[in-house]
Amino acid sequence: MVHSLELLLDEASDQYIRDEWHTLHDAGLPNQSTIRAGSNRPHVTLAAAERIDATADAALVPVSLRLPFTAVLGAPILFTQGSRFTLARLVVPSSELLSVHAQTIRLVAGHLGDADHHNAGPAMMPHSAPGRWTPHVTLARRLEPDQLVRALALLRTRATIDGSFVGLRHWDGDAKTEHILGGRAC
Repeated sequence: MVHSLELLLDEASDQYIRDEWHTLHDAGLPNQSTIRAGSNRPHVTLAAAERIDATADAALVPVSLRLPFTAVLGAPILFTQGSRFTLARLVVPSSELLSVHAQTIRLVAGHLGDADHHNAGPAMMPHSAPGRWTPHVTLARRLEPDQLVRALALLRTRATIDGSFVGLRHWDGDAKTEHILGGRAC
Protein backbone atom coordinates (compact mmCIF):
# COMPACT_ATOMS: atom_id res chain seq x y z
CA MET A 1 0.00 0.00 0.00
CA VAL A 2 0.95 3.64 -0.26
CA HIS A 3 2.05 5.94 2.52
CA SER A 4 1.49 9.65 2.17
CA LEU A 5 2.09 12.97 3.87
CA GLU A 6 -0.93 15.22 3.63
CA LEU A 7 -2.04 18.74 4.48
CA LEU A 8 -5.43 18.94 6.19
CA LEU A 9 -7.94 21.73 5.71
CA ASP A 10 -9.65 24.00 8.22
CA GLU A 11 -13.09 22.94 9.40
CA ALA A 12 -15.14 25.08 6.98
CA SER A 13 -13.11 24.10 3.90
CA ASP A 14 -13.15 20.45 4.95
CA GLN A 15 -16.94 20.59 5.28
CA TYR A 16 -17.33 22.28 1.88
CA ILE A 17 -15.46 19.41 0.20
CA ARG A 18 -17.41 16.80 2.19
CA ASP A 19 -20.62 18.47 1.01
CA GLU A 20 -19.41 18.11 -2.58
CA TRP A 21 -18.65 14.42 -1.95
CA HIS A 22 -22.16 13.95 -0.55
CA THR A 23 -23.72 15.75 -3.52
CA LEU A 24 -22.01 13.28 -5.83
CA HIS A 25 -22.95 10.35 -3.58
CA ASP A 26 -26.63 11.40 -3.50
CA ALA A 27 -26.61 11.48 -7.31
CA GLY A 28 -25.25 7.92 -7.43
CA LEU A 29 -21.88 9.04 -8.74
CA PRO A 30 -18.42 7.87 -7.66
CA ASN A 31 -17.06 10.04 -4.86
CA GLN A 32 -14.55 10.06 -2.01
CA SER A 33 -17.08 9.91 0.83
CA THR A 34 -16.99 6.12 1.04
CA ILE A 35 -13.27 5.61 0.46
CA ARG A 36 -11.41 4.55 3.62
CA ALA A 37 -14.62 5.07 5.58
CA GLY A 38 -13.86 6.66 8.92
CA SER A 39 -10.39 7.87 7.99
CA ASN A 40 -10.75 9.55 4.63
CA ARG A 41 -10.88 13.30 4.78
CA PRO A 42 -10.26 16.11 2.34
CA HIS A 43 -6.53 16.64 2.01
CA VAL A 44 -3.70 17.68 -0.28
CA THR A 45 -1.03 15.01 -0.71
CA LEU A 46 2.46 16.48 -0.37
CA ALA A 47 4.38 13.22 -0.78
CA ALA A 48 3.54 9.61 -1.57
CA ALA A 49 5.76 6.53 -1.61
CA GLU A 50 5.45 2.78 -1.18
CA ARG A 51 6.61 3.36 2.39
CA ILE A 52 7.44 6.39 4.48
CA ASP A 53 9.05 5.22 7.69
CA ALA A 54 7.68 6.46 11.02
CA THR A 55 11.05 8.15 11.63
CA ALA A 56 9.96 10.75 9.07
CA ASP A 57 7.41 12.12 11.52
CA ALA A 58 10.01 13.73 13.80
CA ALA A 59 11.93 15.07 10.79
CA LEU A 60 8.80 16.91 9.64
CA VAL A 61 8.44 19.12 12.73
CA PRO A 62 9.75 22.17 10.80
CA VAL A 63 6.90 21.72 8.31
CA SER A 64 4.26 21.43 11.02
CA LEU A 65 5.55 24.64 12.64
CA ARG A 66 4.57 26.52 9.47
CA LEU A 67 0.89 25.73 10.04
CA PRO A 68 -1.59 27.24 9.62
CA PHE A 69 -1.25 28.99 6.27
CA THR A 70 -3.63 30.10 3.55
CA ALA A 71 -5.28 27.61 1.19
CA VAL A 72 -7.26 28.60 -1.89
CA LEU A 73 -9.21 25.83 -3.61
CA GLY A 74 -10.25 26.78 -7.09
CA ALA A 75 -11.66 25.35 -10.27
CA PRO A 76 -12.14 21.68 -11.05
CA ILE A 77 -9.20 19.84 -12.53
CA LEU A 78 -9.18 16.48 -14.32
CA PHE A 79 -6.66 13.67 -14.36
CA THR A 80 -7.07 10.87 -16.87
CA GLN A 81 -6.92 7.14 -16.15
CA GLY A 82 -7.37 5.49 -19.51
CA SER A 83 -10.95 6.28 -20.53
CA ARG A 84 -11.91 7.36 -17.00
CA PHE A 85 -11.34 10.56 -15.07
CA THR A 86 -10.41 11.71 -11.60
CA LEU A 87 -12.22 14.93 -10.69
CA ALA A 88 -10.55 17.23 -8.17
CA ARG A 89 -10.37 20.84 -7.09
CA LEU A 90 -7.14 22.60 -7.97
CA VAL A 91 -5.34 24.11 -4.99
CA VAL A 92 -3.75 27.40 -6.00
CA PRO A 93 0.02 26.79 -5.80
CA SER A 94 0.99 29.78 -3.66
CA SER A 95 4.64 30.41 -2.93
CA GLU A 96 4.05 29.22 0.67
CA LEU A 97 2.47 25.96 -0.51
CA LEU A 98 5.27 25.31 -3.01
CA SER A 99 7.85 26.01 -0.32
CA VAL A 100 6.14 23.62 2.14
CA HIS A 101 6.01 20.95 -0.56
CA ALA A 102 9.70 21.32 -1.40
CA GLN A 103 10.68 21.28 2.28
CA THR A 104 8.59 18.15 2.89
CA ILE A 105 10.22 16.32 -0.03
CA ARG A 106 13.71 17.27 1.23
CA LEU A 107 12.99 16.24 4.81
CA VAL A 108 11.36 12.91 4.00
CA ALA A 109 13.87 11.76 1.36
CA GLY A 110 15.99 9.79 3.84
CA HIS A 111 12.96 8.08 5.40
CA LEU A 112 11.67 6.02 2.48
CA GLY A 113 11.88 2.27 2.77
CA ASP A 114 10.32 -0.96 1.61
CA ALA A 115 7.72 -2.87 3.60
CA ASP A 116 10.43 -5.12 5.12
CA HIS A 117 12.42 -2.10 6.40
CA HIS A 118 15.66 -3.67 5.06
CA ASN A 119 16.35 -1.71 1.92
CA ALA A 120 15.78 1.78 0.74
CA GLY A 121 12.52 1.73 -1.14
CA PRO A 122 11.72 3.30 -4.43
CA ALA A 123 11.94 7.02 -4.84
CA MET A 124 8.98 9.24 -4.13
CA MET A 125 6.12 8.54 -6.52
CA PRO A 126 6.59 10.66 -9.63
CA HIS A 127 3.42 12.71 -9.16
CA SER A 128 4.85 13.94 -5.82
CA ALA A 129 8.11 15.25 -7.25
CA PRO A 130 8.74 19.00 -7.41
CA GLY A 131 8.03 20.16 -10.93
CA ARG A 132 5.50 17.35 -11.49
CA TRP A 133 3.26 17.86 -8.46
CA THR A 134 -0.20 19.33 -8.95
CA PRO A 135 -1.79 20.31 -5.62
CA HIS A 136 -5.42 19.21 -5.52
CA VAL A 137 -8.22 17.83 -3.38
CA THR A 138 -9.86 14.77 -4.94
CA LEU A 139 -13.64 14.72 -5.33
CA ALA A 140 -14.16 11.49 -7.33
CA ARG A 141 -12.15 8.79 -9.08
CA ARG A 142 -12.88 6.48 -12.00
CA LEU A 143 -15.62 8.61 -13.54
CA GLU A 144 -16.88 7.56 -16.95
CA PRO A 145 -17.28 10.46 -19.42
CA ASP A 146 -21.07 10.66 -18.93
CA GLN A 147 -20.63 10.61 -15.14
CA LEU A 148 -18.09 13.42 -15.40
CA VAL A 149 -20.60 15.59 -17.27
CA ARG A 150 -23.24 14.91 -14.59
CA ALA A 151 -20.77 15.61 -11.77
CA LEU A 152 -19.70 18.94 -13.22
CA ALA A 153 -23.35 19.96 -13.65
CA LEU A 154 -24.06 19.24 -9.97
CA LEU A 155 -21.12 21.08 -8.40
CA ARG A 156 -20.60 24.81 -7.98
CA THR A 157 -17.56 24.73 -10.24
CA ARG A 158 -17.03 28.50 -10.23
CA ALA A 159 -16.85 28.67 -6.44
CA THR A 160 -13.51 29.46 -4.86
CA ILE A 161 -12.91 28.18 -1.35
CA ASP A 162 -10.74 30.46 0.78
CA GLY A 163 -9.43 28.60 3.78
CA SER A 164 -6.27 27.39 5.39
CA PHE A 165 -4.12 24.34 5.92
CA VAL A 166 -4.24 23.51 9.62
CA GLY A 167 -2.81 20.02 9.99
CA LEU A 168 -0.17 17.64 8.69
CA ARG A 169 -0.72 13.90 8.76
CA HIS A 170 1.14 10.75 7.84
CA TRP A 171 -1.25 8.23 6.30
CA ASP A 172 -0.03 4.63 6.68
CA GLY A 173 -1.77 2.73 3.91
CA ASP A 174 -0.56 -0.62 5.22
CA ALA A 175 -2.11 -0.26 8.67
CA LYS A 176 -4.83 2.12 7.40
CA THR A 177 -4.05 4.55 10.19
CA GLU A 178 -3.29 8.23 10.38
CA HIS A 179 -0.74 9.99 12.52
CA ILE A 180 -1.33 13.70 13.02
CA LEU A 181 2.11 15.32 12.96
CA GLY A 182 1.22 18.90 13.66
CA GLY A 183 -1.34 21.60 13.46
CA ARG A 184 -4.92 21.21 14.59
CA ALA A 185 -5.88 17.53 14.93
CA CYS A 186 -9.16 17.71 13.03
